[in-house]
Amino acid sequence: QVRLVESGGGPVQPGESLELSCLASGNIFSINGMDWYRQAPGKQRELVAHIAAGGNTNYADSVKGRFTISRDGARRTVYLQMNSLKPEDAAVYYCHVNAMTWNSSRWDDYWGQGIQVTVSS
Repeated sequence: QVRLVESGGGPVQPGESLELSCLASGNIFSINGMDWYRQAPGKQRELVAHIAAGGNTNYADSVKGRFTISRDGARRTVYLQMNSLKPEDAAVYYCHVNAMTWNSSRWDDYWGQGIQVTVSS
C-alpha cells in the first residue's frame, strides 16, 4: 500500500557529504512523521533523525550539527543531508514513515528496503 524507495547512498571518504532521499508512493492519504534509522553490522537499529508533519526535527546526539533532515510534502519525499561523515556513520540507512492510506482509518508504520552508506579512506 505504501512503498518507500531510498536513494543516494554509496561509498565516501571521511569528511565528505552525502544526501539520502526517500520517496513515498502508493495509496497514501496522509503522512505524519518521517524518519531515518540506521543499522551497522552487529548493532541495533537506531533512530538518526526525525521530522514531524509540522516540521519539528530531532536528531541522535551522534549526528547533531552534521546531519539535516528535511521533507517535501508535495513530493512525499524525506531527505537526509549528511556532512562531515565519519567511519562510525557507516551503516544501512532505512527510511521510515507513519502514514495513513485511503482505505484505512489508522496510522501505520512503513519501512524502506535500506541503503548502504560506507565511510572509509
